[in-house]
Amino acid sequence: MIIKLDNITKIYKSSQFAMVKALRGVSFQVEQGELLSIMGASGSGKSTLLHIIGCLHKPTEGIYHLCSEEISALPDNKLSEIRNTYIGFVFQNFHLLPGYNLIENVELPLIYAGTPEKIRQKKAVELLERVGLKDRIKHTPSELSGGEQQRVAIARALINSPRLILADEPTGNLDSKTCEGILTVFDELHREGITIIMVTHNPLVSSICQRVIRLIDGVISE
Repeated sequence: MIIKLDNITKIYKSSQFAMVKALRGVSFQVEQGELLSIMGASGSGKSTLLHIIGCLHKPTEGIYHLCSEEISALPDNKLSEIRNTYIGFVFQNFHLLPGYNLIENVELPLIYAGTPEKIRQKKAVELLERVGLKDRIKHTPSELSGGEQQRVAIARALINSPRLILADEPTGNLDSKTCEGILTVFDELHREGITIIMVTHNPLVSSICQRVIRLIDGVISE
């Protein structure tokens, strides 16, 4: 087991007096190597849940174990270490740096980790080749299609050899054909034993997953 959530609640202040319960007592487990999707309408709490799993937000209540370590109330600097060690992120809008070429974008997490230049550049090139961008490594993001940019984002998510990949609407800005290509990449990663959790509203994305969790108003409905 890589993830265990027990009665996770997240409350936001929407104004000085109003409170919004984004999550209401969510509990489930994820096994190592599982491919899982979280589905739900806008406002259902799925992105909030992913952010808590990714140590970007802390739960208001409840207990969260990641890789057998309870991390629910750890300080921000410790959560940052855990993110850099265990988790790779893929976002709908790619979050690539426009002034950097593909190698520089992919190696960025290793720069923060203090990895020597030759090692991080070698690994970045290997990952870009893996996602089919061998001939584009010196290009900038603006010279790529949306699908190619998402492949760069996936390569960057893999640079720290994470045990867990979290993807928030990873095909949301892509056409159906490009979407299928990106899902093939995720399926290959899953077959190698990497745990993948994808937030999506796209049935095509959820169709490749072993399990689907559906949220309604911050509660697991199915």
